[in-house]
Amino acid sequence: MTSVAFDPAAAASRATREILDDTLHGDARGVVVDSPPGAGKSTLVVRAALELAAAGRPLMVVAQTNAQVDDLVLRLAEKEPGLPVGRLHSNDSDPYDKALDDLDHVRKSAKAADLAGLDVVVSTAAKWAHVKGVEPWGHAIVDEAYQMRSDALLAVAGLFERALFVGDPGQLDPFSVVGADQWAGLSYDPSASAVSTLLAHNPDLPQHRLPVSWRLPASAAPLVSAAFYPYTPFRSGTGAGDRQLSFGVPSDGSGPDRVLDEAAESGWGLLELPARLTPRTDPEAVRAVALVVRRLLDRGGAAVSERSADPVPLTADRVAVGTAHRDQAAAVRAALADLGVAGVTVDTANRLQGREYDVTVVLHPLSGRPDATAFHLETGRLCVLASRHRHACVVVCRAGVADLLDEHPSTEPVRLGVTVKFPDGWEANHAVLSHLSEHRIPWSP
Repeated sequence: MTSVAFDPAAAASRATREILDDTLHGDARGVVVDSPPGAGKSTLVVRAALELAAAGRPLMVVAQTNAQVDDLVLRLAEKEPGLPVGRLHSNDSDPYDKALDDLDHVRKSAKAADLAGLDVVVSTAAKWAHVKGVEPWGHAIVDEAYQMRSDALLAVAGLFERALFVGDPGQLDPFSVVGADQWAGLSYDPSASAVSTLLAHNPDLPQHRLPVSWRLPASAAPLVSAAFYPYTPFRSGTGAGDRQLSFGVPSDGSGPDRVLDEAAESGWGLLELPARLTPRTDPEAVRAVALVVRRLLDRGGAAVSERSADPVPLTADRVAVGTAHRDQAAAVRAALADLGVAGVTVDTANRLQGREYDVTVVLHPLSGRPDATAFHLETGRLCVLASRHRHACVVVCRAGVADLLDEHPSTEPVRLGVTVKFPDGWEANHAVLSHLSEHRIPWSP
């Protein structure tokens, strides 16, 4: 039997058509779309918004942060410059990206009534929750719906009649500053994600998934798909030879240079430091991360991809460092400053969600730890850190994490009524470490 070659563009196009058909012509009150990292969530949201507007359907768009809102407004204006768009903002002194001031068809206001009648109005879930006394919109699009808590969805549900929910189920769960154990397992748990609560009460809603990641290279998609999306697998939109990373300056033989060569060749690199229990801001690991970044920039990296057949210089703005904690990120920034490195993004997994870089350097959440807590084992945290790159990911970690995982099996209480999230962090960490072990570069600073 002859196998048919997988056509990523055709698969993505087919999925998008089915999603838009259900959104524009279906009778369900909600449509849910699951998306892997880099599958084009924002592109889908913009296209759906434009098609709803073209069909004369009043539309409100709900995003989770001001940065996401501004990005969507800019994308809408780029695709359809003449489309009247409303940017509903807060009363803060600097409530939106000033780039919106240059867009003639974008109207900005802190009052929803001022934006009545516009084709599309975009704002954060927090701002929409304060909107009262307006005529409900026919449609809503909820972007990054898995980052939205169910109580936030309840606060805005009266503003629209039908909605398209788009999000990535593998990312970090919604954040709450207060404990929610007393509601665990209840159908109205306010800390649960908007999508999980929606589907718990409406299991028959149409559900779709985007099948292709255009960000992750062919070297990364199989691991990320198997480790974090076992029931909604996806493929890379590129083949094994479509992207290449090379250096103009040869290796000096050091650990950082050797792990960079391994990552350039295979897409992954593990710089393994000697096993040791350390403070959270492990000075040796932090410096190792900074040295990897310094050498990455010093060696004149260049990337070839489907976007450009000619090598494109790897600049600081296309490199990111990911950590689990803010104090680790601060320590890395200080170490990079000591080495004269500027322009590299350094942040926690929470703040790196949705962002994309050519190369990422990750300080493993369990490196040097004496225990494996629920925070450090959260599946979404490792998923975010391992899925921001287009070309290569280098992980810096102390030896012994696999043993640590075996010594600290999950002890989280099992609660009736709570949907078990698979795979759990313990399993996902083992899967990623097993793959990284094939690209391990031991190094003693």
